[in-house]
Amino acid sequence: MMRGMFSAISGLKQHQVMLDVTANDISNVNTIGYKSARVTFQDSLTQLQRGAAGANQATGGSNPAQVGLGVGLGSIDNLMSGGAVQTTGNPLDVAISGEGFFQIAEGNPTTANSPLTPSSYTRAGNFSVSNQGYLTTAAGQYVVGYQMDAGTGNPIATEVAIKIPDGATGVAIDPSGGVSWVDANTGTRVTGYRLTIATFSNASGLERSGGNGWVPSANSGLKTVNTPGIGGAGSLNPGGVEMSNVDLASTFTNMITAQRGFQANSRVISTADEMLQDLVNLKR
Repeated sequence: MMRGMFSAISGLKQHQVMLDVTANDISNVNTIGYKSARVTFQDSLTQLQRGAAGANQATGGSNPAQVGLGVGLGSIDNLMSGGAVQTTGNPLDVAISGEGFFQIAEGNPTTANSPLTPSSYTRAGNFSVSNQGYLTTAAGQYVVGYQMDAGTGNPIATEVAIKIPDGATGVAIDPSGGVSWVDANTGTRVTGYRLTIATFSNASGLERSGGNGWVPSANSGLKTVNTPGIGGAGSLNPGGVEMSNVDLASTFTNMITAQRGFQANSRVISTADEMLQDLVNLKR
């Protein structure tokens, strides 16, 4: 009875975790670039009541007899499938169709060529231009990309903060990741930077860092940086943002499953308690 009670307690705890993950998904159903999660369980240790016996001349053998000791948390998997693209018409909004993340960094860039090592990665492409002229995320982090040579169109600096010159107008992002603007002196459109897309061999192994950001982990694999649409990196959809990939139908089903699992385990505890009470009442 005590084993059954403690097994049920482990079931209560893990179904609480399942409900916590489900609740977080529902709360982020309208979060830009959010990736949902999935909880899996695994059985815990078992107590061996009788070992297996091999076949002999008299018998055909017997299987082991084991009593399970509850459930444990198997994994919380990040589901990295793409979300729907919501058209906004904002020239600084951009969504990734396919694999990859925008590179963002924190630091103190003082010139247009200041190198910045990306500190995190995001799928949220709702960018804006700060009062200093830098392309930033909603949280104020710098968007990292390549600086392009105006004559050849080749990169001349990598992993730099994207800086829009003073007086430039008509800032826009094209499907190839080019960040362009209309030069205040010549009146011509100039593509000075290009957004880069970082891909990982195991994107599900990334860790959430809050604020729509992800950071590498020991199991996310090495980063590969490419321009959009090249080398497995996703292509870009300017003028739109990627919405959350939370499937409300599946999420509400998971919530019902977690509730019923919790309820069933609580019934086991109540039944074990009644059996213990009957045992105590044998001696009156």
